[in-house]
Amino acid sequence: MASKEASAVPMRRIAVAAFAGTTIEFYDFFIYGTATALVFAPVFFPALGAAAGTVAAFATFGVAFVFRPVGSILFGHFGDRLGRKRTLIATLLLMGLSTFAIGLLPSADTIGVAAPILLVVLRALQGLAVGGEWAGAALLTAEYAPADKRGLYSMFPQLGPGIALALSSLTFLVTAVTMSPDAFRLWGWRIPFLISIVLVAVGLYIRLKIEETPVFRQVHARNEQVRLPVAVALRNQWREVLLAGGTLTVLFGFFYIGSVYLTSYAGSAPGTGVLGLSRPTVLVGGLIGALVFAGTCILSALWSDRAGRRRVILLGNALAVVAGPLAFLIMRPGNALSYVIGMALLMVVVGIPYGPAAAYLPEIFKARYRYTGAGMGYNLAGILGGAVPLIVAPPLTSAFGGIGVGVYLAALGLLSLLCALALPETKDEVLDGTVPAAAPA
Repeated sequence: MASKEASAVPMRRIAVAAFAGTTIEFYDFFIYGTATALVFAPVFFPALGAAAGTVAAFATFGVAFVFRPVGSILFGHFGDRLGRKRTLIATLLLMGLSTFAIGLLPSADTIGVAAPILLVVLRALQGLAVGGEWAGAALLTAEYAPADKRGLYSMFPQLGPGIALALSSLTFLVTAVTMSPDAFRLWGWRIPFLISIVLVAVGLYIRLKIEETPVFRQVHARNEQVRLPVAVALRNQWREVLLAGGTLTVLFGFFYIGSVYLTSYAGSAPGTGVLGLSRPTVLVGGLIGALVFAGTCILSALWSDRAGRRRVILLGNALAVVAGPLAFLIMRPGNALSYVIGMALLMVVVGIPYGPAAAYLPEIFKARYRYTGAGMGYNLAGILGGAVPLIVAPPLTSAFGGIGVGVYLAALGLLSLLCALALPETKDEVLDGTVPAAAPA
């Protein structure tokens, strides 16, 4: 029965729902990163000066990564007990309202120390939301998709971050070139946060139109939900949670160094800029990097249906060991082309393992706690590869130059390579309730 119900649901509707949701939520998440690199230091930490203010701003960005595992446990609990669809609607609303509120937040010049405190609180709420988003979107496609096309359809939630990064860069590029630097610092940076509420409304409409996954309906019909999914997941598959987190750490490291830290590193701001490029040039580089990331995700996800998830991920992690230092050796002060090439190289490394990840992690964990297990592994990687590199990158650059950051990324690549080697191949795994043959397109 589950297979017939799943077959009646066009996969294009499921794919669009997963893609639209992750695009909108990660757009909200990423505009914070771009604003962190461009304006948050003078807006919320003016008393600290340029260098220390930038470190403080990046620290607030990292707050979300601390709360992402909490979000994966919280929303994973409801996703495994109440269903994937309801939980994904909740994460979308929480992210959208938090992002809109950041756009309305007064500066430190207006309300003093309350401004950065409120900023941290809202960033924490963003972290909770995105912590519960990815696993649900991955399960939405993986639990509906035909077994032989799971990589293909699980590609769609993976495209969301790349497209979201492109939209974030494009939005800030438009505001940066259409207003003066002072106007941008005073109020222009708020525009991307405020207009996100429109995207959230669109995403909410799309998600309300889909049905619960056949796998969860089967679990519910058999009364197989567990009381505490996090406890059962850690008792039965703690090793897989840790190894999944380690396997994906490198892609987070490369992604956030490329999409967030390089925005500051490549600029010309005193105390933070190294390459001395203009703000529009930096944002165009980010836009190109995002498109490279999305294109690489498509190719690697499709390849994983043939070659296997683990093999594709191993390739990306091995490439990271070389590409991290090489990217920073390529980038030269005042040379926009070298910056774009370095950025593109970092994003290729991200896209190769990220493409198959939305099929790989759901295949690793059991259905009754799959939302929680996949979410914990993914967001553990977010802390190790997202928060930590952004904190250590500025002092590494000060001490050793950009190559220090590149060597650090290579070390993350080695860690992820070793973790991936300890995990099994899952390409031919059959998930209960998935469709054994092709679903209608």
